[in-house]
Amino acid sequence: MLHGKFGDDGMKNAQELKQKILELTEKYYQIQFGQPHPFIEGERIGYAGRVFDQAELQELVCASLEFWLTAGHYTQAFEHRLASYIGVKYCSLVNSGSSANLLAFAALTSPMLGDRRIRRGDEVITVAAGFPTTITPILQYGAVPVFIDIEMPCYNLSLDALEKAVSPKTRAVMAAHTLGNPFPLEEVRRFCDAHGLWLVEDNCDALGAEYCVQGEWKKTGSVGHIATSSFYPAHHITMGEGGAVYTDDALLHRIVNSMRDWGRDCWCQPGCDNTCGCRFEGRWGTLPQGYDHKYVYSHFGYNLKATDLQAAIGCAQMDKLEGFVSQRRRNWSILRRELDELSDVLLLPEETPGSRPSWFGFLITVKESAPFSRNALVQYLESRNIQTRNLFAGNFLRHPCFDELREEQGVYRIAGELTNTDDAMERAFWIGVYPGMTDEKLHYMANAIKTFVRERGPAS
Repeated sequence: MLHGKFGDDGMKNAQELKQKILELTEKYYQIQFGQPHPFIEGERIGYAGRVFDQAELQELVCASLEFWLTAGHYTQAFEHRLASYIGVKYCSLVNSGSSANLLAFAALTSPMLGDRRIRRGDEVITVAAGFPTTITPILQYGAVPVFIDIEMPCYNLSLDALEKAVSPKTRAVMAAHTLGNPFPLEEVRRFCDAHGLWLVEDNCDALGAEYCVQGEWKKTGSVGHIATSSFYPAHHITMGEGGAVYTDDALLHRIVNSMRDWGRDCWCQPGCDNTCGCRFEGRWGTLPQGYDHKYVYSHFGYNLKATDLQAAIGCAQMDKLEGFVSQRRRNWSILRRELDELSDVLLLPEETPGSRPSWFGFLITVKESAPFSRNALVQYLESRNIQTRNLFAGNFLRHPCFDELREEQGVYRIAGELTNTDDAMERAFWIGVYPGMTDEKLHYMANAIKTFVRERGPAS
């Protein structure tokens, strides 16, 4: 509802004006964004992109007219809808997927968890072939990342390596579902339960993916103890910047919200006071009796909240999510079918057994026997305006940010060989399957790859 000093007539006029603004917003969308044009060979094909219609613009305009600039009713609606979609009880909206990973891990270090909290020097198993912000929080909180290899062609953590990596210091497993392809969730959760470990699902690239757990299909993000999403424009849904942390654990949810909201102990929603009914009656630490609960801090926290303007876009995107997931699966299948004839020189991706992926991209590895390199193929595609991406960091330990860490003892550990990780670093890349892809674009990309391969002859 619009805020301001209106009588009945003024309020009526304001609502009428708002309706006209929304009608004009739809017209603006149609003129500015809604005119499709046929694909012209040679025009840029991005690996990802935002897909939206007038609904996102109208919700954004509604939020802006309310001028509630922090988290509000749109945020609460989005959190409820996403939690319901994933199949968990609690969801906290944050300002990015990276912040979501930070909070998910930070929550596990809280003193509120007692003996289960992760402390400095404790070990956390993860993969080296991933995105930096899955790993960075482990290092920042003084825990020890234990890097294991991946399996190909699913590109997820190796179960054999996982078993060999555990030690008396291990406290958690934190890993991503690679490019929308779930890692073997049932097996990994069973492993964590057997060893008393936390399981953190980085679900940023896999929203909508499913895994069969004890005969029941479950959304990725609902099997671990805590999970994360990202809403950057490249991801399955977008609100520009944004992310989420979700869980079934009420205590973890409380800790996440505390750390997201400056570390405060109070759980009042923005704009609310005294939700607990005893704001000035408690005893907290060595603070004076009755110290204002809104300014009691039980954690070292941050301000990582998103805004209602972002959440408004997210609410409109949620209406499209199932369609987006279906389109991503369809686009991936088209590329898989068209490129199957090149399996002598290209290792094509496969879905994890027992899963229904929600593909983020189509990952290809150039085989060692191929008469060309990954870089040669990628440069050929880029020269034809087909955007490509490597498998994120490849082997994260090979990057300059690890230069100083290599000289320190006990900062990280490598469990076994990282053979497949290095192979992916040297020979893998991916192209897009996002819902904005048309059949013409998909066929153009596949034909470009086939043309390149044919020109260079068979495998040796």
